[in-house]
Amino acid sequence: MSVLGHLLMVAFQTKMTMVDLMVYRNASPELFTGNLYEWRLKEFSDQFALPFTYPPFSAFVFLPLSWVPWVVARWFWQLLSLACLWFLTSRSLMIMKRHDPRRALLWTGLFIWVEPVRTTLNYGQINLVLAALLIGTLVATRSAVQGLGVGVAAGLKLTPAISGLYFLVTRQYRAAVYSAVAFAGTVGLGYAVSASQSHRFWFELLGDASRVGPVGSAINQSLRGALSRSVGHDVGTGPIFLAGAAVAVVLTGFALYHARKADDTLAMIVAVQFLGLLVSPISWSHHWVWMAPALLWLLYRAEHRLARITAGAWVLAVGSYLISILLKVQPSIWIIERPWYWAALGWVYPAVGLLTLVAIAVELRVKQPVDLLRQ
Repeated sequence: MSVLGHLLMVAFQTKMTMVDLMVYRNASPELFTGNLYEWRLKEFSDQFALPFTYPPFSAFVFLPLSWVPWVVARWFWQLLSLACLWFLTSRSLMIMKRHDPRRALLWTGLFIWVEPVRTTLNYGQINLVLAALLIGTLVATRSAVQGLGVGVAAGLKLTPAISGLYFLVTRQYRAAVYSAVAFAGTVGLGYAVSASQSHRFWFELLGDASRVGPVGSAINQSLRGALSRSVGHDVGTGPIFLAGAAVAVVLTGFALYHARKADDTLAMIVAVQFLGLLVSPISWSHHWVWMAPALLWLLYRAEHRLARITAGAWVLAVGSYLISILLKVQPSIWIIERPWYWAALGWVYPAVGLLTLVAIAVELRVKQPVDLLRQ
């Protein structure tokens, strides 16, 4: 019923423009004209004409979408994203040894309506595809498959490169090497297809967060976005951001330390992905689809009261559509300064993300002596 309701929306809701998918599809042929990074999607946006922000390899992968009619690309991407959501949910439960086909379908149906997933589907974003690719390959039995998945995902959208930290924490150095080689292969393919566009991306555009979008908008749920809204200007990579990033790194370190000792794979994956979302210059709210595995872990693996509180916080955060409300009340996506109460509410995802890292550390630190006694 849930999937059917969503598909009816795809069929009849004209405002479901899937603008990000339109960028992927319409910009990719510009890889061969030399205008990939000058191209803009001006429709559907009165404040920011959307650019293509991914590496040239990504445009090459998306190229087949430009060969089919828009309606075909639109439906293909929706069905693929739904399949990836089910796979992300199912594999998360499987990693915890709590898998049941009905349980996986139930949670998939519920997750369709939480804000990060909902906006991913509405925008036609790639988040669910990348999350499914990563969770499917990170736990593979062969190092080559693990590395290939992370390397290709990073070649598509850079930020999944943080997943290499999982290999280092679990001492899977061969997989880490494979991921570096696979990523280098995507860069090499980009240069083979268009050396000029590759040079422009890697040596001129990389690191320019303002080109990706408005750093201070409420939809940017990274630490940099939350801190910038709190102080009223873009903190950049200065002392304020570095202090916030240091807190995220320390909390991730504690979470990974205890998860590694407890051999809790899903907790390690969630902690690594949350670190990437927190320290990235821009993490749109729809990038936080990793809250789905996190919520499942908090409900099925954790028992401490803090984990229950954190799970409730996630349900409230993603079920209330607070980000959508904050987007409506801000006067412009470019104006960073705002009343303190809107700035405080704009911390919602980073705050619960940090709380999740604390919950992982506390849960597994408390549980570990009990598990050892049981053994």
